[in-house]
Amino acid sequence: MSEEAPGVTTGAVARRLGVSPTTVRSWEQRYGIGPAVREGGRHRRWMPADVAMLEEMCRLTSAGIPPAEAARAAAAARRRPDPQDRGGPHPPGPAEAPGSAEAPGPAEAVVPPGAAGAPGAAGAPVAPGRRGGPGGGLPLGEVREECRGLARAAVRLDGPAMEALLRRTVRAHGLVAAWEEVMVPTLHAVGRKWESAQDRYVEVEHLLSWHVSTALRRAAATAPGPAADAAPVVLACLPGEQHTLPLEALAAGLAERGLPARMFGAAVPPEALRAAVGRSGPAAVVLWSQSRTTADGALARQVASTAFGLRGARTAPVVFLAGPGWPVRAVTAGMRRPRGLREALDAISALYAEPVVPGTSPP
Repeated sequence: MSEEAPGVTTGAVARRLGVSPTTVRSWEQRYGIGPAVREGGRHRRWMPADVAMLEEMCRLTSAGIPPAEAARAAAAARRRPDPQDRGGPHPPGPAEAPGSAEAPGPAEAVVPPGAAGAPGAAGAPVAPGRRGGPGGGLPLGEVREECRGLARAAVRLDGPAMEALLRRTVRAHGLVAAWEEVMVPTLHAVGRKWESAQDRYVEVEHLLSWHVSTALRRAAATAPGPAADAAPVVLACLPGEQHTLPLEALAAGLAERGLPARMFGAAVPPEALRAAVGRSGPAAVVLWSQSRTTADGALARQVASTAFGLRGARTAPVVFLAGPGWPVRAVTAGMRRPRGLREALDAISALYAEPVVPGTSPP
């Protein structure tokens, strides 16, 4: 029996990277990042240094680097193969794992300090930095490069890359910009792809949603704690509503501003919602509805009329009707309808800056 040729096939490399063999071949044809050593015939054998180069290519594109630029950087950083390593690629270490948060190189310099879009003074707007280009086959349009990188990682089911990119984006641009300009466009693109692909990409949406949720909860957990005596904000999805990510983003934004929140999650039954409001005495209640089928105006009015506190100084919460499911006509006295995360955060923050007159509802 002849000795097996060293290295691995293109199919094996593709499975390891979470891409198709066609993608690996197209990278070689377009950008010239093929095996350093080629044998006769049409078959390619990828050595450890070659695989490491492709992993770097994936890491850089997930960080938002355009594919051509990522290919040049990955090819320049190709490691020399170990003469003793003849059994195929070795597992990457922590510093070279695709999507590693500690991985050095161009990915950390996507938005260099002092450049347009870099974090500056508190409250300074983030430059859009939008451009077109590949996004893992998802319909993205003109978006931030970080959004495009997140889409590529999501399609590859590259969880570590998504986690690292989301962590960097929140740290560099702040929670609101990360949510509005990176997370939401990518989630919408995956949803549109899923709807048009006959139930394909469901696994992409689930994994992406999980990592977005993880990033939001991490941001909330690392924020400074709220004042102990402050009335909380109740966050709840209406009965039958399962979309919690927008409320998770709001909870993280409130935590970032030092405001207390109580997250009750998806599909809260009416009795449980009324009990939660009555027992917690919130300054505000945010009710999320993704579609008209879950928007319940009668329940919202009941919540808005829930009074609590000592006799003679009873108050009622301000109810925020959040989400595209609410019609404009649903807004009545004691209610507001914010049009986005930033507007909701500003409106809720204002409640804590304005005194409440005993016996009345907050403004």
